[in-house]
Amino acid sequence: MEYSVALCVIKTLEWAPLGAAYWLGSRYAALLDRAVPRLRGVALRNLRMAMPELSEERRATIADGVFRSIGRLMATFAKLPSLNSDNVSRSIRYEGVEHFDEALRQGRGVLFATAHLGNWELSAFAHALMRAPMHVVVRPLDNPLLDAFVERRRALSGNRPLFKKDFARAILKALAANEAVGILIDQNSATDTGVFVDFFGIPACTGSGFAKIAARSGAAVIPGFALWSDEERRYVLRFYPPVPMTGDAARDTQTLQLRLEEVIRAYPDQWLWIHRRWKTRPPGESSPYDTIPVRHLSP
Repeated sequence: MEYSVALCVIKTLEWAPLGAAYWLGSRYAALLDRAVPRLRGVALRNLRMAMPELSEERRATIADGVFRSIGRLMATFAKLPSLNSDNVSRSIRYEGVEHFDEALRQGRGVLFATAHLGNWELSAFAHALMRAPMHVVVRPLDNPLLDAFVERRRALSGNRPLFKKDFARAILKALAANEAVGILIDQNSATDTGVFVDFFGIPACTGSGFAKIAARSGAAVIPGFALWSDEERRYVLRFYPPVPMTGDAARDTQTLQLRLEEVIRAYPDQWLWIHRRWKTRPPGESSPYDTIPVRHLSP
């Protein structure tokens, strides 16, 4: 049932013209907002913790933007099979690509520090078309039918998935061959695989594996995000200057989270605030999501 609903959504977006697909995607995202009210509850709880200086009205506006961003993400994911090197520039363009090119010249591989910000699916897919295929660390979806469908689409541009079960060795091999690897760095981590660092002024348990791999490989670490531009009506795949690594995993993880926070503050309505980013707490602290009220649907 879940797979059938998802396939219906994707196919209607795939068949629609791009402008119509963006509009339809926003409608689907609005339906998701109403059907699963806890998602907005998580977003608002996160925003209250991370940005207490904002008014409730401003936080609600950001939450609205998050669902619009999800709608655009769905629309562009549906359109992936139609993208090629000749037409991809209609959907996305580069900014700061010189940082990537210089990193390749150093010959030790590139680690893209990315996040659920903007359009993470399109960024990896388009990079393969505009430059060269890359490796992407992924977590399999719980639904095996959906997982197989998503992985087939992700691979259409030549990208190669690396699964978290045994990804460290595969990443080091790719970096040794001077290839690029993309890793999401904004997810909540368990205490046995992460360290607590400051994120929006709140201790956030964050995986330290990225920093450890960066230190071991000597690869260039480049933050990169596909950010939506209202003016251009397309995404900008923006690569930021490389982040120096010290070899201290906790310190480097903190540095990366602060860089990510800066970009999220600049584009708050494009980050996935519906993720329970601060779920894992230091000993003695309860989860901030245990008491989220459920907003009932109006008749």
